[in-house]
Amino acid sequence: MNMPKNDKQNLAMVTCTAPVNIAVIKYWGKRDEDLILPINSSLSVTLHQDQLRTITTAACSRSFQQDRIWLNGKEEDISNPRLQSCLQEIRRFARKRRNTGDSTSDVSCVSHKVHICSVNNFPTAAGLASSASGYACLVYTLSQLFGVESEQLSAVARQGSGSACRSLYGGFVQWKLGQRSDGKDSLAEQVECESYWPELRILILVVSAEQKSVGSTSGMHTSVETSKLLKYRADVVVPTRMEEMIRVIRQRDFPAFGELTMKDSNQFHAICLDTYPPIFYLNNISHQIISLVHRYNQYYGETRVAYTFDAGPNAVIYTLPDHLPEFVQLVCHFFPPDVSGEEFVRGLPVRSANLSEELKRDINMDPMPKGIRYIISTEAGPGPCVVKDPNHHLLGADGLPKKSAISDEP
Repeated sequence: MNMPKNDKQNLAMVTCTAPVNIAVIKYWGKRDEDLILPINSSLSVTLHQDQLRTITTAACSRSFQQDRIWLNGKEEDISNPRLQSCLQEIRRFARKRRNTGDSTSDVSCVSHKVHICSVNNFPTAAGLASSASGYACLVYTLSQLFGVESEQLSAVARQGSGSACRSLYGGFVQWKLGQRSDGKDSLAEQVECESYWPELRILILVVSAEQKSVGSTSGMHTSVETSKLLKYRADVVVPTRMEEMIRVIRQRDFPAFGELTMKDSNQFHAICLDTYPPIFYLNNISHQIISLVHRYNQYYGETRVAYTFDAGPNAVIYTLPDHLPEFVQLVCHFFPPDVSGEEFVRGLPVRSANLSEELKRDINMDPMPKGIRYIISTEAGPGPCVVKDPNHHLLGADGLPKKSAISDEP
């Protein structure tokens, strides 16, 4: 593709966005820490970028003295091994294409230094899968800058953050375990696109935007070293669950999808408890959300709502449009917010609903005021996109961050 250029510095620049993904069959544990190869396959839903995204601008110029990166307005150390791994791999692929005369892009910039500026429109490192969208966006943007084929990106993104390979696709995505020791078959692939199950709705209940106390990388390492349950999960449970999950998604069977999603989330957190010393990602509010979901489903005698939790206390809720307004109203009732409705429910609009006294009585929970900070209402969405409008570049003509690149908060 032709890069927009600034002749003064021979500057080539590209901006892209990439989505967050939320696993419904969890990835937890690596069999190879360097290549980031998982001990089990996983499956996720890509969330819509209108609500949650990373935006990244990458530029290269012969006048740049060194590689540099700015994340959410702050310059970071580019010598981070995972960043280096992604940069080196993309450059290696680009050189390979240049040497075979196969590249359609301006390959001269492969030998130039790059400046990268990246911003999330959601809290970083708060259990909202920011490393996945961040590394997917980094790798996708660099591939556009250097003219690297998209089918090579999965393995590169995986070396930044394992789950990042799943953010390279929209809709429903599996990351295959693979058998090879070099990891060449441990790749992500789309199971179904985002429009396959258009009724599926997603809520993120933001309990905390704080950084988690035990990061995923160290948590996984300790689990692999100490949890006996982890091996059983990887060897016995996940292979059949993956097949079952793909089947229920293809059948658009919400009750089966919901039950499987909740069971897998619970097993992941059981492994965190089986880790020694134990890891606690869920807090009291998380446990109350779990109770609310089960009591709501019990009241109707069917699975209408499902939860999943990653390595943090925030709940991701899956449901269908018919049940969405009532469940959001229920959350507002049992977790009374201290902000107005519009500030509390962000993203896709949710119409209001009346709660019956019988339902409130049957749920029988004590309200927890301010337990949930806000809700993000969203749906499944597409994979990474190139931003065509040059006004959205995060870097200026001098290759340095624009003032507006401090935050992309909507």
